[in-house]
Amino acid sequence: MVPIGNDGCMNAQDPRNQSVSHDAPMNERGRVYDPDAPDSERTYAMLLHLSLLAHLVLSGFAIIVPLVMWLMKKDESPFVDDHGREAINFQLSLIVLSLLLIPIGILTCSAGFFLYIPLYVLALVGMIQAAMAANRGEFYRYPMTIRFLS
Repeated sequence: MVPIGNDGCMNAQDPRNQSVSHDAPMNERGRVYDPDAPDSERTYAMLLHLSLLAHLVLSGFAIIVPLVMWLMKKDESPFVDDHGREAINFQLSLIVLSLLLIPIGILTCSAGFFLYIPLYVLALVGMIQAAMAANRGEFYRYPMTIRFLS
């Protein structure tokens, strides 16, 4: 996992952070950002994160939408590539965590299904924080995310 600040934004000064060079640009908030990312890339990256809302229509879209968006633009922009990987990793992590909660819910006579509430809150809050960071041009790492794509 990539070490990050308490709010999910990457910190270039952390010596454990191998993916960010120590001379990476930082904004006034102390966050690593891409000063060269134009508004169109920032908006696209923001929409990648907001695509989590596609699960409201169909659960399968929650992974398909960001995957298609990322595959379309990953070679054009390192900023979009990073945010796309992060959004897909988060979606896949949510799927794995959701599947793990099924046997817990069954073994606890349905009481374990209440664990879906904090998972949903994590997904919603993380998505909003990531979208806001992308819109500001900052790099972001979701909490509790398995790095399937590195």
